[in-house]
Amino acid sequence: MRVGIGHDTHRLGQGGPLRLGGLEIPHDRHLVGHSDADVLLHAVTDALLGAAALGDIGELFPDTDPANRGRDSADMLARAYAAVNDAGYELVNLDCIVFAQRPKLSPHKGALAERIAQILGISPGAVSVKAKTGESVGEVGREEVMMAQCVALLAPRTSA
Repeated sequence: MRVGIGHDTHRLGQGGPLRLGGLEIPHDRHLVGHSDADVLLHAVTDALLGAAALGDIGELFPDTDPANRGRDSADMLARAYAAVNDAGYELVNLDCIVFAQRPKLSPHKGALAERIAQILGISPGAVSVKAKTGESVGEVGREEVMMAQCVALLAPRTSA
């Protein structure tokens, strides 16, 4: 078994919608970054790559490459998971946390888990998404940034 942890932080800019977990969520702010800045998918990608000792998202998709400008994070996640599979591993489960003061993400947690599972071709039951506010403290609480963390558990692939 292999365990990996992923983390990502992006600034919030004025105007929505919010791109999170491969979905567009109605909100008056959006995440700012070189790609589509999807903090949740970036954290999942790094957790998977870390568990398989395959580097990180910045190595596979550097922000110095113009091809990655505005890139869909779902594509990056799918490519990273293909590399994980090629290395001989399959995903057992993901446990993710999104840190955001607003919007309230509880109504979206199921859809976020389903979308991540769809991107990876796994059961939604293998994906947990939790949401925490910043309790009006710090960069998250002041709505300056949104952060995500994810832990991934991999096992040696059992099928060829």
